[in-house]
Amino acid sequence: MCWSAEADLVAGVGVAAVGAACVVRARGGRDLPLAALPLLLGVHQTVEAAVWASDGGTGPATLAWTVMALPLLALWVPAGVLCAAPGSARRRLTVPLAAGAATATVLSYVLATRPVRAEIRGHTIGYVVDLPRAELLVAGYLVATVGSLLLSGDRGLRVLGYLAGAGALICWALWRLEFVSTWCAFAAVCSVVLFGWVNRRRAR
Repeated sequence: MCWSAEADLVAGVGVAAVGAACVVRARGGRDLPLAALPLLLGVHQTVEAAVWASDGGTGPATLAWTVMALPLLALWVPAGVLCAAPGSARRRLTVPLAAGAATATVLSYVLATRPVRAEIRGHTIGYVVDLPRAELLVAGYLVATVGSLLLSGDRGLRVLGYLAGAGALICWALWRLEFVSTWCAFAAVCSVVLFGWVNRRRAR
């Protein structure tokens, strides 16, 4: 997510602080899962600081990072969007929620039965998991996360969906080049956008 343990730790604390502010300002229970998303992302980044510190490998920090990144987010995001969405959008949001549930189920099974290893690659970390039908799982993950935001019926969440799609593509390209991991910066931007969304919801 970030290019070093120190960067992950600093970014994680900052993003978690934004998440805490989002939770405090959330207008009600239906907005709470999405409002708490930056808090989850901040914890996620601090976990990766532990992965850097242990020089990768197959330890508990690596497994915790992967569980949060893969099955948890695949289910959390579409469920949170469904909770916060207007009634007119909820029927169509069952599609990304179903995709997220199916994807999370397969990913959870894989992580429970196969090892996951973190490899330090310059200024990035590669997480090696033996995924069956990886392309299908990636598609399901994107439908669940980016797709749910785009189908939310909420302008602010649609903006976040476009940002998530573009940011994921950019971060993936830089990571594939093993140049530098920029996901922490992307998580910070998304967290600020979510904070603005929470404030607008509260104002209305």
